[in-house]
Amino acid sequence: MLQVGDQAPDFTGRSGDGEELQLSDFAGHRVALYFYPKDDTPGCTTEACSIRDHWEAIQEAGIVVIGVSSDSIKSHQKFAKLYNLPFPLVADTEKEIISTYGVWGEKKMFGNTFLGVKRTTFLIDKSGKIVKIFKRPNNRIHGKEILDGFAQLQSSGTHQ
Repeated sequence: MLQVGDQAPDFTGRSGDGEELQLSDFAGHRVALYFYPKDDTPGCTTEACSIRDHWEAIQEAGIVVIGVSSDSIKSHQKFAKLYNLPFPLVADTEKEIISTYGVWGEKKMFGNTFLGVKRTTFLIDKSGKIVKIFKRPNNRIHGKEILDGFAQLQSSGTHQ
């Protein structure tokens, strides 16, 4: 698993609109890179909608949001359209980005153990360094968590 202070690994993926997207395309911007298990499931929908509901403030703060899951481009298209999601969702069907960021692993739910994406968000500063990691973010308020996370870092003067 990556740590705070590490350089965020660059990646290339296809977003729900089929466009190629690279993390390095957003150099000079603050980025919230969030990994989630599955499109259109209760927790993932709540998380995505929280980000959507804070979208105006996120944009005003100059934050780029990128979601990543192992779902297909077609699944992302449907999910984004259904919930009017204004940010890109990257299809990582081969789990390359997910593995690079160390968010694939053993999970437990309802007494069962299985492999899956561990819900995690990386806040990345303008220089491409990871400045905060949310492990198991609060789905209901994750848009606010992203805003507050960057605001706390900025007010401390540690990272821009």
